[in-house]
Amino acid sequence: MSRKWRWLAASGLAAVVVAGLVEPARAQSSPPSPSTGAPAQPSRDAATGPDIEAAAPPGAEQPTDLPVLYVTGVEVLRTATEPQIDIVRVTGLVASKGWSFPQLVPTSAGKPVDDILDLQLIAVTPDQSQEAEGFVPVSAVLELEPGDPYKGVRVHGSENAIEVKQIPGHTVRTVDVHDCHDCVGKKFVAAGQAQPGQQGIVRQEDLPRELRLVAPSGGIRGTMLNPNRLSLILGDDNTIVDAFWE
Repeated sequence: MSRKWRWLAASGLAAVVVAGLVEPARAQSSPPSPSTGAPAQPSRDAATGPDIEAAAPPGAEQPTDLPVLYVTGVEVLRTATEPQIDIVRVTGLVASKGWSFPQLVPTSAGKPVDDILDLQLIAVTPDQSQEAEGFVPVSAVLELEPGDPYKGVRVHGSENAIEVKQIPGHTVRTVDVHDCHDCVGKKFVAAGQAQPGQQGIVRQEDLPRELRLVAPSGGIRGTMLNPNRLSLILGDDNTIVDAFWE
């Protein structure tokens, strides 16, 4: 158990399974009949490793799937041979090391009104807090059923979404967010109080939106861990003395 995990536990931040965003998608993502053209059920095969949940012994704590932090690219390919199928490939960024088994899951069942397939890029979260050492790239592929009814695909992460408006097609986005890999030792400055490019500081507006600031005299509220939330421990002069993802 890491030092920070013990610190979090001592502070009353007991682990809570926060799969509310994912479970409805999972429950509705079982493969319908081929005539619907809906996505086939994603699986964890030899390319991505064993199915952790299926292998867990009875009564063991199950891993938690959550959306990855950012989606960076969506590409939809259409095969040339019959029957033609659409293949969705998505790239993204997770907050830290320790995430595993990225996969794509539909957000709902049935044909959408706008003919755009909505997906989430999710992954199994780390089992303990992680140092802020930089974002980590991940990717996942989903094969749709032959004759699917979709004219485009939209993929959601925790902090953003990317849409491909027509098939085949692709869209790529740059994530211009400070991953805080070099935050420790610099001074944290609240939003709007510093100009870009100042040396030795970390501006709040450059950081991910999910941010927890812990001042020397401040308490820690809440009981829900969030591995997509950056925690900064501040010293007396707002110097960042520690940075990690819960």
